[in-house]
Amino acid sequence: MSTPSNNAVADQSPVFMLQRCYLKDLSLEQPNAPKILLEQAQPTVDVQMNVESQAVVEGIFEVAITATITARVNDQTLFLVEGKQAGIFEMRNIPQEHADLLLGIACPQTVYPYLRANLADTITRAGFPPVHLAEINFQAMYESQQAQQAGQAPGGLIAPDGSALN
Repeated sequence: MSTPSNNAVADQSPVFMLQRCYLKDLSLEQPNAPKILLEQAQPTVDVQMNVESQAVVEGIFEVAITATITARVNDQTLFLVEGKQAGIFEMRNIPQEHADLLLGIACPQTVYPYLRANLADTITRAGFPPVHLAEINFQAMYESQQAQQAGQAPGGLIAPDGSALN
């Protein structure tokens, strides 16, 4: 049987939970098809990534990762894929400094594998070999962004070993 004091303790317990993960936006463009598909040259691939978070309602946050992949052959676009994968997270009774870390590190780490799979699948379904996005060290990326906001260092994508990806 629970007592009022047990309920009060339970109500103050920290909560961090993924409520839902979903594909928020996805687009594929092949502006120079079909002619460019006959090219034999190896394409160059550029990847741009962005992480954003916002409060939805009290204790509920959306964290979204947007990735844009552009493949070019001889300065012509072979394909451009942009996807935005998001997660809805519940966070309650967590100090703000810890909540910021969760939103900047743990939440993107949870959502990112879904984005990687969706983009690789989309590129494959478009008739190309899949582009496998590298693992990202979201802690190093978060720390780099914090330093950049403080005017201390340039930002960018960070590989798991801590090296810069772009």
